Amino acid sequence: MLRKLLLAFATLGVIVASSGCARTPAPQDVAADKAKLQTDALSWFDYFAKADSEGLANLYAEDALVMPPGGPALNGRPAIKTYLGAMASGAKAAGISLKQGSVTGSDVNGDLGWISGTYTVQDSSGTTIDSGNYLSVHHRTNGSWLYIRDIWNSDRPPVAAAPAKKASGKKSGNK
Repeated sequence: MLRKLLLAFATLGVIVASSGCARTPAPQDVAADKAKLQTDALSWFDYFAKADSEGLANLYAEDALVMPPGGPALNGRPAIKTYLGAMASGAKAAGISLKQGSVTGSDVNGDLGWISGTYTVQDSSGTTIDSGNYLSVHHRTNGSWLYIRDIWNSDRPPVAAAPAKKASGKKSGNK
């Protein structure tokens, strides 16, 4: 009886010890994760150039938030697909191209990552008509880094508002 009890405790100890080892995650390969994040994130520019709204939308999580300059935030993949699809199609039709500049930073921690960089907008003659910066936050889902937050801004100052029109009417004053 004592022998069976000792064997049971020994077996239990081996099971507990081996299950603890199985749960130890492998160390994160940050360099490989950053490279994958950058590759996945920079494919955005390729889809934009092709005006591929489906490809663009699939880079975003279902509940992603895009915060474009000068407009309201877009919440969710369908709204993002419509907005970016229209923007990319309009740019392509007008002969305008969006070019990736440099990646200014990126990092990952577990399944979250971010990337920042610069871009330029060129007309059909190759003249730069705008430039700016972007920052996006990503979540790794099934091996791909999906955008969960995306924002960009122009380096150019905002366009000044048109002056208000003067009210028409008779001039008042002395007789």
